[in-house]
Amino acid sequence: MSEQEKSAAQQRIDNAVYGTPKIKPDEQRKYLGTFRERVCLTISVQELHEQDWTKALTAELDRGIGNLVFINGNLPHDKIHPYIQTAAKDNAQFTLKNDPEYKTDPDSLAVVVAAKTAVYQSPVDVKKRYPNLVNSNNHTAEKTNTQHQSFFHHLFHRKDRG
Repeated sequence: MSEQEKSAAQQRIDNAVYGTPKIKPDEQRKYLGTFRERVCLTISVQELHEQDWTKALTAELDRGIGNLVFINGNLPHDKIHPYIQTAAKDNAQFTLKNDPEYKTDPDSLAVVVAAKTAVYQSPVDVKKRYPNLVNSNNHTAEKTNTQHQSFFHHLFHRKDRG
């Protein structure tokens, strides 16, 4: 056997034992299993805790460039559930990533919208891509809180009383 045949055979054995080597594993780990050039939108764990970004997710999916949604499944269900619902409502393909390599620290990504091929979008951070939605959802949260007050609160704190 020649040296080239041995190295090819050794490579096959190594692939069988250790698995096929990944291309850019750190990049794939950061972007929840996809490459940066395919990413259209990212929402970090910190941004997810700060406010509701489902409108930004809907706007990005409506653009029609990326329809793959990767969601960090290691986060609490109550935080990611609205994004799962939004992705399903907009007929996007979504995947929950539960591997322990996907972290939940504030700088890690919680939601990634990507395309099947390279699209080279910039910026991809939700605050930079949709600055008009930053903290605009806080006003709607205040309105919904007033709507969900108890019957007795409405009865005794009516505004039409002098």
